[in-house]
Amino acid sequence: MTRVEVDLNDVTEALRSALADNDLKTAAHEIAPISVAEAVTVLERLSTKQRAVAYRLLPKDDALDVFESLDPVVQGELMGGLRDEEVMTLFEGLDPDDRVWLMDELPATVAGRLLHGLSPDERRLTASVLGYPKDSVGRRMSPEFVSAHGDFTVAQTIARVRERAADAETVYTIPVVNSSRVVIGVVELKDLLVAGNEEILSSLMEDPEMVGATESDESAARRLTDLGFLAMPVVDSEARLVGIFTIDDAARILEYEESQDAARQGGTEDLRRPYLSTPILHIARSRVVWLLVLAVGASLTVQVLSVFEATLAQVTALSLFVPLLIGTGGNTGNQAATTVTRALALGDVHSSDVWRVAGREVRVGFFLGLLLGVLGFVITGAIFGWNIGTVIGLTLLAVCTVAATIGGCMPLLAKAIHADPAVFSNPFISTFTDASGLIIYFVIAKAVLGI
Repeated sequence: MTRVEVDLNDVTEALRSALADNDLKTAAHEIAPISVAEAVTVLERLSTKQRAVAYRLLPKDDALDVFESLDPVVQGELMGGLRDEEVMTLFEGLDPDDRVWLMDELPATVAGRLLHGLSPDERRLTASVLGYPKDSVGRRMSPEFVSAHGDFTVAQTIARVRERAADAETVYTIPVVNSSRVVIGVVELKDLLVAGNEEILSSLMEDPEMVGATESDESAARRLTDLGFLAMPVVDSEARLVGIFTIDDAARILEYEESQDAARQGGTEDLRRPYLSTPILHIARSRVVWLLVLAVGASLTVQVLSVFEATLAQVTALSLFVPLLIGTGGNTGNQAATTVTRALALGDVHSSDVWRVAGREVRVGFFLGLLLGVLGFVITGAIFGWNIGTVIGLTLLAVCTVAATIGGCMPLLAKAIHADPAVFSNPFISTFTDASGLIIYFVIAKAVLGI
């Protein structure tokens, strides 16, 4: 039977209206037929109070799935509107790694109370993940996995998978360990299913790709996706198996990191929650600090203009091209910074490559500046005179070269001092290239025009 598509905007508005009128029967009728994914979208568009009421109206079989699909920040807000017994039921039903995501968003006292309310086994599993540093893969791994010994037969391994599959994070990749829990290989479930029952696991396993528990979660996530694996074993400093890192957790980490980088390159902070469920004041706070920083930086441009005020007074036509030149410089620098920041994230370049990157960006900037400079020389010269055209052409050449070089090197320098490359990218580069571009412009103008 084909499922009828639902207009989520209509469902959301109908749900809002029913909840505002305290008509729970109508609200339950609106939310009951929608899928888990649709319910997530609808809940994220409701206010915090309405979300808690609507969540209670979800079918019981869907409630935990919906909760697991919400962003951790939204999960934390939702828990604040539920009864204690409902909160504990939800918390107990989460996987250990998902619990840790949520606990990172909750006040320490609330997180501690929830942790102590877990059953002993679940508390032990969750504590094992919490013991690793923030932003490490150990904090994002699952301690629930299926492993096997190298001397197991295929039949024994499949029986072990069946026994533990209900609680395991994944069964598609099975770490193979020795008697000391040291990982000696991995075997895929599909290989077990086509092998003979009496074959020994050590003859089927492949050399393991492992990740250290204290390694950066972002670098581990990129490595997992680059290799195209569904999961990788997580090991301690002695290569002993402590957990499994899966592709869904890797995708979640990369989504978060890339959202943060994109926000900072645009001069704001990541909202860390869906836009429509973010309070207005929170959105404003995420932007105001950057606006203040950029406003202070823009004062450099004003200072440069005041220094060259006499030059502008002698040749007023020069002032017409200030927006063009500083805009071109900022855009060129931002292009270079975005490209290199992305290359850093993918592991294509490292901080030690700064001179190689600088050399490439000098040439790229020179080529771009040459193209724009020739065009600027011809057009400006034909209208304002060839002296002015020469100033504009040479300035575009110099500004593009300098801006591309600075834009390419800034993220690498930020990485070298353990700062976020995105923070040193577009906003600060635009401010810097505005000021330096004006200095270059007026120096060239004074030399060419003799003023």
